[in-house]
Amino acid sequence: MGVGQSSDSSSTSESAVTAEEGGTQLYVLLKMHKINGSQLPQGLLPHVYGSAPMVGCWDPSKAIAMERESVSMWELSFVVPLDHEALEFKFLLKAKENLDLCIIEEGPNRILYEGNMEGDAGSLATFKILGADNGVFKFPVSVSADQLSPFTLAASWRSYKENLQSHGSMVRGIPDISIATTPSTLSSDVQPSGSQELELDLEHYEIPAPASGVTAEAHYAADATENPRGLQRSPSLPVPLTSHSSILMRRRESALSRDRCVSIKDLVVLGSQSPVKRTVTSMTPEAAAAGPASTTGESRSIGTDPLSVRFEDHEGHYVNRGVGSSPKFLRLGSDVSVLNSDLQLDDKAEDMPEAAGAVAAAAVADRLLGPKERRQLAIVLVGLPARGKTFTAAKLTRYLRWLGHDTKHFNVGKYRRLKIGCSQTADFFRADNQEGVDARNEVAMLAMEDMLAWMEEGGQVGVFDATNSTSSRRNMILKMAEGKCKVIFLETICNDRSVIDQNVRLKIQQSPDYADVPDYEEALEDFKTRLANYEKVYEPVKEGSYIKMIDMVSGQGGQLQVNNISGYLPGRIVFFLVNSHITPRPILLTRHGESHDNLRGRIGGDPILSDAGEKYALKLADFVNKRLKTERTASIWTSTLQRTILTAHHIVGFPKVQWRALDEINAGVCDGMTYDEIKENMPDEYAARKLDKLRYRYPRGESYLDVIQRLEPVIIELERQRSPVVVIAHQAVLRALYAYFADKPLKEVPHIEVPLHTIIEIQMGVTGVQEKRYKLMEPSV
Repeated sequence: MGVGQSSDSSSTSESAVTAEEGGTQLYVLLKMHKINGSQLPQGLLPHVYGSAPMVGCWDPSKAIAMERESVSMWELSFVVPLDHEALEFKFLLKAKENLDLCIIEEGPNRILYEGNMEGDAGSLATFKILGADNGVFKFPVSVSADQLSPFTLAASWRSYKENLQSHGSMVRGIPDISIATTPSTLSSDVQPSGSQELELDLEHYEIPAPASGVTAEAHYAADATENPRGLQRSPSLPVPLTSHSSILMRRRESALSRDRCVSIKDLVVLGSQSPVKRTVTSMTPEAAAAGPASTTGESRSIGTDPLSVRFEDHEGHYVNRGVGSSPKFLRLGSDVSVLNSDLQLDDKAEDMPEAAGAVAAAAVADRLLGPKERRQLAIVLVGLPARGKTFTAAKLTRYLRWLGHDTKHFNVGKYRRLKIGCSQTADFFRADNQEGVDARNEVAMLAMEDMLAWMEEGGQVGVFDATNSTSSRRNMILKMAEGKCKVIFLETICNDRSVIDQNVRLKIQQSPDYADVPDYEEALEDFKTRLANYEKVYEPVKEGSYIKMIDMVSGQGGQLQVNNISGYLPGRIVFFLVNSHITPRPILLTRHGESHDNLRGRIGGDPILSDAGEKYALKLADFVNKRLKTERTASIWTSTLQRTILTAHHIVGFPKVQWRALDEINAGVCDGMTYDEIKENMPDEYAARKLDKLRYRYPRGESYLDVIQRLEPVIIELERQRSPVVVIAHQAVLRALYAYFADKPLKEVPHIEVPLHTIIEIQMGVTGVQEKRYKLMEPSV
């Protein structure tokens, strides 16, 4: 049994790129075949079990099922590092209904080491079943291992294998991936006329960002999360001012008294009710408030060093910056259409997601065949304070919303501040302070009840943001969620002291908990004491389904551990988290320079730039060189259409990558027409588009929802990048990308303003997402 290794030229160049990045992975595919009409014994299905990080352990009851790819073949795929430890495994047959019945293949263990099979195991898996008519069953098995980079992962390995040819595609003689040190010669019809350098410093071109866009100032992420449903804040309690500048202003004004916030003695009402006897308050959908973001937490360290967490204390599958134990790499682009009005599944069409492609296909299948998994999902954060829970929760919420999943973020810290005030000292968080424990459990239950009530009204994914640092708290959550939603714990573990110190500083500067403490050192000491209180009782997650992010915040290594994770949406969440980090870097978004079709008012097409577009291309090159002069690891991304490639032509010294996913929305049969021509010749299409621009699909073309689906690998790669990226694309594409960073509702995507000759700078980092805009010149139209 051999291992197939890619040997084409594209694979060779891929290896050269990933070796430099240090991120090469192995995509491993196991197959089992049927031959000569042979059948599996009645009720038995092929599984695989073995050593971590592939399938976790040698317990047959936890073996991973292979998936049927055809009537005669089953597959199991996973990703491991190129320098992985030896993976030992065996095939087994396991009963679907009787979990205790399993037949393990005969012979020695199979061993995979650095992409090659070793040992004496053959190419046939032999199973002996006592009592069967034919007691011996043999099935051909094979193993293949191909190298791929995280960049390729983001675009989907299968799509890469099917669509990339060894020579690559060319647009106007420019390869898909290139590094230009000097501009190449253009044909005479696109030669610029004279120098177009920027006359002023970059600050002079900065313009105000839209009021509804991404904030220009760092803010406390927890403030943007959900508000308590039935809680009316008492007029005597202050509304927290949480921007960095407002907190500093309040500290400078005076050291305000802490007496105005409710004391622990006033919490009798909170502790007077038994947690299991609480009932969910009935609320109308109009009573729910929306928001995105996160919180602070509770916990305890393990061992003598409070920052040291032993990996061996955590059970599950380890994934070193790759995807979980057995993902299926599906083509992310999809030809599946959104449900049209002629398909009447039942009278609850409002339950269908606001999405296309894979998300819509899964929803249709659930409606027709019944859900394969529980539709409602609770992501429950776990971790010590200052470990990035709020940051992670906010990013995950934004990502799921952008994909079309109805997602809300519930922050227990915000509930606590609104319920009992925001000036509790570290003593409030002691484990032996029963009144404090009861009060914190009470607000956690209130937030959980609100989340479950929202799910009953149709909500899909709730992100429950708190420390949840003890088994008793997590068991309380599991009991409340029983029969109502699936719970996945997401534990963030960070042992990097520099990252923790940075998070602590931001916490003190931005959190309403310390807005009334004028002395920074006093606030710092109090927070350290609070952190120590959590560390004394912290218990790592071992129950239920969970994901552990261990030292992954920097984007330079770390591990992701998963346990009992299955299903489409949990798989997408794991894939997103494994590519997320907090490294600050700018992302520059800009449309191509003005084209001849822009002047004519025609949509689609592949025109060249106008004279004004050529001038913008030169000014953009000067801007990029000045803005990124110290960022020599930056890269330039364009679509495969020549107006974006020509706009990037004068930018030198940076790698340039063409993405088919960045192409403009496909206008189908309307390509090359003006909107007036569409209105005159296709009035029904014109009216349908005007009625719902988000879902409207051009005949034989795309909708905005289709564009969002094909942009998912672009978003994943933007999240994974640790260096600046300049994205030169098109209006519809940039609307969709901007909506992700600005956390815009999908219905607003088609109406986002993305003017020509303007640069949108998105700054990503631990403080969240901030925006600047630069207008380099006016377009001709």
